[in-house]
This record gives sequence, structure tokens and C-alpha cells, in this order.
Amino acid sequence: MHISEIVAFLRPNGGYVITGDTFDDIKFIEGEPFTKSEFEQAKLDYVEHLANIQTQRLALLDRLGLTEEEATLLLGGN
Repeated sequence: MHISEIVAFLRPNGGYVITGDTFDDIKFIEGEPFTKSEFEQAKLDYVEHLANIQTQRLALLDRLGLTEEEATLLLGGN
């Protein structure tokens, strides 16, 4: 997971520039800044969000009777 994914999860409409890999490397240009504590909580929330998406994805594949490999092939993935 990259810092940009967490920041986009927290502020999907932008308003920032990321110049490195830490909270201190986030520069707010427009939009509402967030605190380091909000950023740390967003990391946890984002991981939970990704886990929920994966659970839903696997449940859908199961209902369709497809494996992940079959779905990838069907959707033209590599």
C-alpha cells in the first residue's frame, strides 16, 4: 500500500501533493488538511476497506461459480 492510496481514500477530491513516503511529505494546496492522527486511522480504515472489497469479490465469484483465474481470463486480464 502506498501513501497516495491512503491520502486519496481520505481526500478523494484531491487538493494535495505528495513529495515522499511519509505524512510530512503531504503538502496541502487546496481542500481541507487532515492531521497525522486522522492519517494513521485512515491507514487502518483503508486496509479494512480493501479486505471488505476482497470478501465481496470472492463471494460474487463463488455465487457465479468462477475461480479467480477464470474471472481474470473472462475479463481479459493478464
